[in-house]
Amino acid sequence: MKITTVAVIGAGTMGAGIAQVCAQAGWTTRLFDAFPEGLTRGMERIDSFWDKGIARGKTTPEQKAEWAARLTAETDMKAAVSDADLVIEAVPELPKLKANIFAELDAVLGTNTSSLSIADIAAATKRPDRVIGMHFFNPVPIMSLLELVRHDATSEATVQVAQAAGEAMGKTTILVKDVPGFATSRLGVVLGNEAIRMLADGVASAKDIDTAMVLGYRHPMGPLALTDLVGLDVRRDILLNLQASFNDDAYAPHPLLEQLVAEGSLGKKSGKGIYDWSSGEAVEREHRLD
Repeated sequence: MKITTVAVIGAGTMGAGIAQVCAQAGWTTRLFDAFPEGLTRGMERIDSFWDKGIARGKTTPEQKAEWAARLTAETDMKAAVSDADLVIEAVPELPKLKANIFAELDAVLGTNTSSLSIADIAAATKRPDRVIGMHFFNPVPIMSLLELVRHDATSEATVQVAQAAGEAMGKTTILVKDVPGFATSRLGVVLGNEAIRMLADGVASAKDIDTAMVLGYRHPMGPLALTDLVGLDVRRDILLNLQASFNDDAYAPHPLLEQLVAEGSLGKKSGKGIYDWSSGEAVEREHRLD
């Protein structure tokens, strides 16, 4: 199946990034969000990214104009998905919300969940064979990995469409089974949770823990800075899902993580998390468990 039109449901950080790379891939792209202010912010985020690329000499004004011409903001989901060859959902990690959206759609459907069961989401549709996990990474325009997650009923044709879409977006795809946490989230959240435990135990400062993984293991970003980028609430929710799915308290979120989420320190998006980001840079914070 040739992809010409893509709809992206959800205009948050991930959805906006996905819509951006779809437009850059040459597809007619429609970005929808149930909240008009969220849709406006998403379109502004894309425009800002392109402008920064121009300022740095990585993008030309002509390229931006070409990409922007393919991208439209939609306030009606039916209009957004009309005639779409591929629909990618990027709404918050709420199973009922995702199921309600998928129940209304009948294209090849990709869900950008990082931990929820693809089979459970697919059960809400009339064509579960067309549903596949498409787990992108933040920031979407820069990160090269796309984790594809197939459940037992996912057809081979759907897998091939998703792989071709990933290639067109400039991504390297991996294919994994529909198990809790998939491959990347399961490893990533455990590393991040252990780094938080080390921080709480006073093993080292946040920056030194991150530097150890960047220079010692060649990670592009330390686990604590990455947790701030992804969102402490997102990481906490994935851990809770793994803990329940495997009935294993080894996945229990560390109390410091729970405390930071409870106080609203969610990471870069809230201005504070493991680090203080209010200046635009990661600044050490003092952490004490209540």
